[in-house]
Amino acid sequence: MRTQRWGFFLVLAFVAIANAQNLRIQDVPAAAASQKNPYAGSASSSASGAPLYAKRCAGCHGKEGQGSGNIPSLKSEAVTSASEGALFWYITHGSPQNGMPAWIKLPAQQRWQIVSYVKTLTSAAEPAAQAAASAPEAAMASKIKAPPPQPPFTDFRYEAPGRTRKITVADLPPPYATKSAGNGPDVVQRPANVWPQAPQGFKVEQFATGLDQPRLMRRAPNGDVFLAETGSGKIRVYRGVAGDGKAAQSSVFATGLSAPFGIAFYPPGDQPQFVYVGNTTSLVRFPYHSGDLKAQGPAQHILDLPAGGHDTRDVQFSLDGKTMYVAVGSASNVDDPDTHRGEKNRANILAMNPDGSGLRVYAAGIRNPVGIAVNPKTGEVWCSVNERDGLGDNLVPDYITHVSEGGFYGWPWWYMGAHQDPRHQGKRADLKDKVIVPDVLLQPHNASLEMTFYDGRQFPAEYEGDVFAAEHGSWNKAVRAGYEVIRVPLHQQGKASGEYQDFLTGFVLPDGRPWGRPVGVTVAADGALLVSDDGSNTVWRVSYSGKR
Repeated sequence: MRTQRWGFFLVLAFVAIANAQNLRIQDVPAAAASQKNPYAGSASSSASGAPLYAKRCAGCHGKEGQGSGNIPSLKSEAVTSASEGALFWYITHGSPQNGMPAWIKLPAQQRWQIVSYVKTLTSAAEPAAQAAASAPEAAMASKIKAPPPQPPFTDFRYEAPGRTRKITVADLPPPYATKSAGNGPDVVQRPANVWPQAPQGFKVEQFATGLDQPRLMRRAPNGDVFLAETGSGKIRVYRGVAGDGKAAQSSVFATGLSAPFGIAFYPPGDQPQFVYVGNTTSLVRFPYHSGDLKAQGPAQHILDLPAGGHDTRDVQFSLDGKTMYVAVGSASNVDDPDTHRGEKNRANILAMNPDGSGLRVYAAGIRNPVGIAVNPKTGEVWCSVNERDGLGDNLVPDYITHVSEGGFYGWPWWYMGAHQDPRHQGKRADLKDKVIVPDVLLQPHNASLEMTFYDGRQFPAEYEGDVFAAEHGSWNKAVRAGYEVIRVPLHQQGKASGEYQDFLTGFVLPDGRPWGRPVGVTVAADGALLVSDDGSNTVWRVSYSGKR
């Protein structure tokens, strides 16, 4: 674990080194810059640096150091022209003005080995590699004739497992840079020869089929998987996995619910006593004992929730079980809560006691926090958010972020910091400097839904603690985006650094018609990732059989 933590800081180190406009290589002390690499010329040194780089740096900067989108390339002039001593000094002492911490605790030999390997990336093959790095991403064979998107923005034609993306506030266009599109999904039946695509080493199978709008999923402490089948008003339970990847056993836990979505077990721990369910207009709970496949009694009403508008209601508990969090999206796209009563207690994450008393706003200005999750290691509340529509193809980015108690995230007057929505020009200037910029900006209109932290042991070690999120797919974008599952690396530190990766793609046909729409994600007891898809009414199982 300690060596994995070093990787996070090394990534930050090379981000700073590769940022040529900020790097002041002349600030390196002359004695340090002239220091010789004691392993220079040693093939074994660069060879030893290769796996260190692959494990700790390649996830963001690429196998060849080429970068991706606006993630810096290690082939920039700042790196290629720097001496090995200068690079070693930067890793060792850091560069606060570039956000790079000192990492003197990393063994000196490993620092030199990584420097040796990075230098091999900028050798004789550099011109060709740089040309490849600057070339646009390869697109799938598509009948869509629209021009390619300008990075860091993308669309379904360029989504592919393992591609890394990073959007920053500096990348945002002005409002109305493009027309607001009306491009709703016309979902078609999945062709027999089409299947979701995952990174190399992963296998995708059907876990459950023939469902009626399968949406959010949560794993019970005993390993059973609870699924909200929103279309039928049911909660289903799945247990185990058969040899063909399908659930070994299934049961209907509860019926007669109103568009159920959120599911949570209370109290936290191995022996919960209740299953909480977020209906669209109420929060209820069922008595529960570990292993129950059917509810042992009727639903108990906890509290009413606002009706209409965005209708998903996720629910989670703090690690100590003292606080219950409920996500309630806005009633509209951008109505002003100061003048529209229907927006009261909406576009918020609410907090309360487990019995529904003590209701308060935990965080505000979050247009539609569809999925909420509590980091099992840190206890932080996180959410996956659908931002507003109508400002053009590339505004406003959806996002995934940890949520600060008392935080304000902008809706409807502001977005992504001090950017005012032109439809509310001149309003609420008092909030301008209070708007929090989220941790990870996603493609605008992606419709980011459920998120989960990977707590399994089946996937490679670098996935530990990372976020997976389901991107339901756009309607307000000229060429579709989303329709995939993404991974947000947290670098074994519980902290995002802004980038995310395409993980499970292929839900849109080359002609632009989607056949699948990911909604829910949860980690099964065996460490596989389960993905609900309300386009094909399927739950997919993604397992790993490659090298760890």
